[in-house]
Amino acid sequence: MFSNLADKLQNTLKQLRGKGKLNEKDVDTAMRQIKLALLEADVNFKVVKDFIASLRERAVGQEVMNSLTPGQQVVKIVNEEMTRLMGEKQSDLITAEKGPTAIMIVGLQGSGKTTTVVKLASYLRRSGKNPLLVAADIYRPGAVKQLQVFSESVGEKVYSNEEADPVDICKEGLKLAEKDSHDTVIFDTAGRLHIDQEMMTEVATIKEAVNPHEVLLVVDAMTGQDAVNAAASFNESVGLTGVILTKLDGDTRGGAALSVNAVTGCPVKFVGVGEKVEALEPFHPDRMASRILGMGDVLSLIEKAEASVDQEKAKEMEQKLRRQQFTLDDFKEQMKQLRSMGSLEDIMNMMPGGANLPKEVKQMSLNEDNFKRVEAIISSMTAREKQDPAIINSSRRKRIAMGSGTQVQDVNRLLNQFNQMQKMIKKMGTMDKKGGLKKLKKGGKGFPF
Repeated sequence: MFSNLADKLQNTLKQLRGKGKLNEKDVDTAMRQIKLALLEADVNFKVVKDFIASLRERAVGQEVMNSLTPGQQVVKIVNEEMTRLMGEKQSDLITAEKGPTAIMIVGLQGSGKTTTVVKLASYLRRSGKNPLLVAADIYRPGAVKQLQVFSESVGEKVYSNEEADPVDICKEGLKLAEKDSHDTVIFDTAGRLHIDQEMMTEVATIKEAVNPHEVLLVVDAMTGQDAVNAAASFNESVGLTGVILTKLDGDTRGGAALSVNAVTGCPVKFVGVGEKVEALEPFHPDRMASRILGMGDVLSLIEKAEASVDQEKAKEMEQKLRRQQFTLDDFKEQMKQLRSMGSLEDIMNMMPGGANLPKEVKQMSLNEDNFKRVEAIISSMTAREKQDPAIINSSRRKRIAMGSGTQVQDVNRLLNQFNQMQKMIKKMGTMDKKGGLKKLKKGGKGFPF
């Protein structure tokens, strides 16, 4: 996520942190590098110009020049200004005081609009809501069927009527939501290949008919400034209450996320960070700024852990860690729970200092193939070998590799990783005697490692 932008900004700020004193020349050099990094990330030119002007004004002010740690102060200012640029704080969904909350989803074809509708419904369901989806895209072939199939696969209900007008479909969907006690109704409106007057007229008519509490635009973050331009057009014609950025986990340069709020005044409310139905997250400008600048995002990491980890198993594991009874079966279980939290690189980037780890460490894959390989190797061991891997000699390694359909090198690699984990656990046991583990637990309950 924003890897090129993050690397360049972190390198620039690292140079400033290493200086005992700063002068205007140092600041000008840093501002020039930050400006180039933002432009290369496809951030809107006017946004970059205003951002750099505000940044420079603060960076040459008294709070920096008279500071004992001027480099650190500049980093703090960049973090604050970037947070302000993206919207300062999280923007929650507007909810109805009475009756169902109506959420209208708009966007162009190819932005991931229909799948985002289902992801949003799933997010609301996990938050205790009871949403109804309304299929109002009757133009794109297969759009209604796509929404129905995806929704049914995750247990969400859809109202559709391909023979009716989109405005009437939305009206009937709202009535059904009220009748069946749904507290939220989400309208999946039609997308087009490009913005046209016919599209805007229909969206405006639907908005007038159902009077939604939210009008959210779904845009593809990988399209950069095109996404920002689309947001500006929709906002001018229809009036948006927020934006959902999709494909933020892809090879995106970050320009849309950094520009859209400044250009349109509409907050980014959610971001899509993967293909799974759970991969839709509320957007936190302060957390995103910290991640881009390599400061980590501990709050999001804790939330991911608490949502992904079985708390009973976590308590069991804590007891095993305290007694230093960690086995290869436990190792397999921990990998499974860690994998459910997302890619290892994303997890590392959420940890303070994690962005500075070697790339080969962060890019260790926890994909399905690697996990199945580990599972097969451990399943090919005897109960005694799982309890005491020290007995696994060369002949046993060959047998395990043959039984799991892997290479001896794969078995060796797994055993080395397990040994490293055991060494870390011994250190944690020493910490526990000094009260260290108690402090760690207070800082982040439910961690699977």
